[in-house]
Amino acid sequence: MRTINLYERFSRRFRERPYLSVALFVTSVSGGGLVAYSEANKPDELLAADIKKKRVVVLGTGWAGTSFLRNLKNPSYDVQVISPRNYFAFTPLLPSVTVGTVEARSVVEPIRNIVRKKNVNVDYFEAECFKIDAQNKKVYCRSTKNQEEEFVVDYDYLVVAMGARVNTFNTPGVEENCLYLKEVEDAQKIRRKVIDCFEKANLPNISDEERKRMLQFVVVGGGPTGVEFAAELHDFVSEDLVKLYPAVKGLVKISLLEATDHILNMFDKRITTFAEEKFHRDGIDLKTGSMVVKVTDKEISTKERKSGEVSTIPYGMAVWSTGIATRPVVMDFMKQIGQVNRRVLATDEWLRVEGTNNIYALGDCATINQRKVMEDISAIFKKADQDNSGTLTVKEFQGALNDICDRYPQVSLYLKNKNMSGIVDLLKESKGDAAKESAALSIEEFKKALSQVDSQMKNLPATAQVAAQQGSYLADCFNRMDECEKKPEGPIRFRESGRHRFRPFRYKHLGQFAPLGGEQTAAQLPGDWVSIGHSSQWLWYSVYASKQVSWRTRSLVVSDWIRRFIFGRDSSQI
Repeated sequence: MRTINLYERFSRRFRERPYLSVALFVTSVSGGGLVAYSEANKPDELLAADIKKKRVVVLGTGWAGTSFLRNLKNPSYDVQVISPRNYFAFTPLLPSVTVGTVEARSVVEPIRNIVRKKNVNVDYFEAECFKIDAQNKKVYCRSTKNQEEEFVVDYDYLVVAMGARVNTFNTPGVEENCLYLKEVEDAQKIRRKVIDCFEKANLPNISDEERKRMLQFVVVGGGPTGVEFAAELHDFVSEDLVKLYPAVKGLVKISLLEATDHILNMFDKRITTFAEEKFHRDGIDLKTGSMVVKVTDKEISTKERKSGEVSTIPYGMAVWSTGIATRPVVMDFMKQIGQVNRRVLATDEWLRVEGTNNIYALGDCATINQRKVMEDISAIFKKADQDNSGTLTVKEFQGALNDICDRYPQVSLYLKNKNMSGIVDLLKESKGDAAKESAALSIEEFKKALSQVDSQMKNLPATAQVAAQQGSYLADCFNRMDECEKKPEGPIRFRESGRHRFRPFRYKHLGQFAPLGGEQTAAQLPGDWVSIGHSSQWLWYSVYASKQVSWRTRSLVVSDWIRRFIFGRDSSQI
């Protein structure tokens, strides 16, 4: 095991800047003459500046980690990225990769391409972190090429953006027999498996029963990924494969299993209803309220949630897409810092891991532990009471409302859900219709008015949109870290008393899509705006093309879509 230390940094500087070696050599020969000193002075200053740089170690090159790297602009950091994959993958297009609508290389961008033109010094190591030592500020890593080659990296700041793994819920046989759809390699495996099933079913010596089983495709999980893959697979089969394999045209069957009563539960009910009706029309066998209890190499056993009836489904390929779970290295780290009874890492509103001072976590591996209003109700009341009268007028509360909503977003969510135009309505609710602008609240009445606010608190969804916004926010904090090194503390900071320079992270929902096949997409955008149909599909095309991380991937994805429209999808196993 080796440590990346100061010696290696000096060696790297000399390799990158050969004039340092020349300057030092001239200095030693001349005995420290004036000319040699003037030549070496500037490089020495640069080297001294490099030594003073704080080291930021980023674990992961997913949405959160890449967004952080793309937006980091402060050159006062020495950044080292550690990840088992040397590229960023645009994961929302993975279902398209499984059927050849988009090629795998079109949705990936090498991480070195992303950071090479930045003013920040960034080094990448293709390795996997297997241990985090928060006490000594070290991360222990293992090379992906040689499992026996281990090394240690020191850090001043650690950014944990390792994502999550697939959650099998300890269902027997899932790991051995099911395919996942989380990485680019997973999509490529599914693509090869689909074609393999058709090729085997087309052989002349296969029985009808076996041929029917081989062409039974089962998708477990009715979330966005499972629904989009089922739709893509249906289009692939109906538009391309049935023309190439006419002998097995009527034997193909696609089943979608969901443990709850409906698919796409996180979407508007109008989208859920439309998606279920469209799948029924397309012939996709939709089984809701059906929980998988066992998977063998040829059958999936399911249990009906209401009746308890157990049945089996033969299959040729099964794709498991039911949720995420914490990675083992993150679980070990959580035990180390005392977060033993949590599902994922808990952070504060500044994305700092609770119980640490210099470790941040973002993306699927973490969740924000939002502070409750009722915990700080007395402090809020005291700061809002500008005249120290012991009571709070509507005017005083309205003057502090923006700061309260900024620190406690559940307040604004509560007001929105109650359809209130202002805080006056909230006070009227607690005091009665007689409350006016001159009315004043005591501390007890103030507590009563806000007693239900904390019930609006919700965890952020584990989506690419959330991870990308967190990475951008944290990079902005690091860009301005020199302006304010002080840790953000306190229940609330009003403008009058001086607010911390870093505003707490606030997620802004920009909408979500659910491609349903047949060039139809459901879109749910801010403002409760829902659109379903072909127009939403074109909106999906434009948004996903614009969100690519480079012009290279943007042009490749668009060209893949055009190629598919003209020539159809590629059915080769490559």
